[in-house]
Amino acid sequence: MSSFFTRPASQKRKRAPVASKTPKKRQKTQDRPGEDESISGSESSASSRAASPAPSGSSSGDENETEASRRLKLAEQYLENVKKDVAQEQNVDPDAFDAADVDRDLIAVRLKEDVAEGRGRIYKRIASTLSWDSAECARFGTDSQSVIGVGMDGTGKYAWTASKDCVVAKWELQSLVNPGERRGTNTTRRKPKQLAYRKGGTRKRAGDIKYKHHTAQILCLAVSHDGQFVATGGADRRLIIWRGSDLKPLKVFTHHRDAVMSLAFRGKTNQLFSAGKDRTIKIWSLDELAYVETLFGHQDEVVDVTAVGGGQERCVSVGARDRTSRLWKVVEESQLVFRGGGLTSLGKLGPEQNREEGDETTERPRAFEGSVDRVIQLDSQLFVTGSDNGSLSLFALSKKKPLHVLPLSHGYDEPLPAEQSWAEVDVSTRKTNALPTPRYVTAMARIPFSDLFITGSWDGAVRVWRLSEDSKRIERVGAIGGEALRELTNFDITEANDEARLPKRTTTGGSLIRGVVNDLDVVEMGERGKDGLRVLAGVGKEMRSGRWMRKSGKNETVLFEIPRV
Repeated sequence: MSSFFTRPASQKRKRAPVASKTPKKRQKTQDRPGEDESISGSESSASSRAASPAPSGSSSGDENETEASRRLKLAEQYLENVKKDVAQEQNVDPDAFDAADVDRDLIAVRLKEDVAEGRGRIYKRIASTLSWDSAECARFGTDSQSVIGVGMDGTGKYAWTASKDCVVAKWELQSLVNPGERRGTNTTRRKPKQLAYRKGGTRKRAGDIKYKHHTAQILCLAVSHDGQFVATGGADRRLIIWRGSDLKPLKVFTHHRDAVMSLAFRGKTNQLFSAGKDRTIKIWSLDELAYVETLFGHQDEVVDVTAVGGGQERCVSVGARDRTSRLWKVVEESQLVFRGGGLTSLGKLGPEQNREEGDETTERPRAFEGSVDRVIQLDSQLFVTGSDNGSLSLFALSKKKPLHVLPLSHGYDEPLPAEQSWAEVDVSTRKTNALPTPRYVTAMARIPFSDLFITGSWDGAVRVWRLSEDSKRIERVGAIGGEALRELTNFDITEANDEARLPKRTTTGGSLIRGVVNDLDVVEMGERGKDGLRVLAGVGKEMRSGRWMRKSGKNETVLFEIPRV
């Protein structure tokens, strides 16, 4: 049988020639009057713009301006702004201010600080310049469930709070001391004023994408430096962006596949980082209200993220039970992994220091680090993590292991009695083997590019810490929060053997913080912090991420004002 491929070429059937499909020339259409008018109008407007005089601020000389002269002009303008700021701080008339005669060093210091902040280095040593014993306190709230998120703008004039029952509120912060009144007097303190209130929590609308509120409990809150944006994340996998002025919802993002656990703005920018139980970190640009990208790498849920800002686009996150901290270099698309874990070591302390005063039998607990729950970034090179065994670990980018570990930062709870640690009916002959339980580090905050940071737990106080002069150790400054802990504020912060001053078991009777500190925020008051600090603590009976632990206390927000020495 012959086939097409075996036939001679003469017998093959040839294809019919295909006519060329060259496009015909488009005939010139008659110009429409509307087009003529639009063209002539544009020409006339262009000619009118050319004939119009140039703006008063521009001149023909600006076109011939060189790059060097332009830089010189910007530098002169910057120095003029610095001189005005310094003159305002020194209460000097700006017109009569002469940097050479009044104080040239002030301008030099300001320039050095701006350069250090741009490079992301610590330049403020303020821990020893504050009067922690003179702290004033005020409590306020919305009669809601546990407060799990607090935040202030860069000026410290406004605050925002979020609670588990999907309540978001805005507050106006006033000075706690009345004008002309001396600090420390037993008078009524001025409480913050509520400006806005939003409540959600309608589970029936969980699938409604048009519903611009949370349908499950809120887990985190973050505020931009200028107070323009407020971000909240919750167990409903929603990330909601609110307008800071009136708490109007602007955008609802549902990109996370599990609960949103932590939020952080990068310095003074509107770039937002969100961390969730889906083991990812997502980056957002709130100037465009848009999603940017996702960072992968953690092996467990990401429970906290922080970003200090500066000239580098970086953030640091912790992965709970994968016991790692990761520094993300967003532009370079790389990450550095820092390993945690290990035993809370008290081997350097003698046996007499391992016991309470007057107690010859009780020893301090030795606990493994099971979960890294909190992190703060001090500058572009240093960050501190807090764990469930109460330890604070200081990390530097040059080393994978911590530079210094301070154990039991918030003390520990008493062991459970035999009645609670044994399931038998008669436990009179049994001796409990329960060990003391270290208190978790449940909240952390810091002043960016400074040596000062604070931590919280359920021991009735906010602990204050600082970096050593060589930035290689964590030193204790004191605590704020109540009369029962007043003696803790008198620690010698220059003591070399800091580990010998571990906190003892303390009671919360008479303290100003009653419950679990779920979140903290701290800002400087006044121009460049000349009026002291404001510390905001979100307190609740339950922990942020669960209800397995319930403490006696009150669901509220506590505000502290710490003046300068």
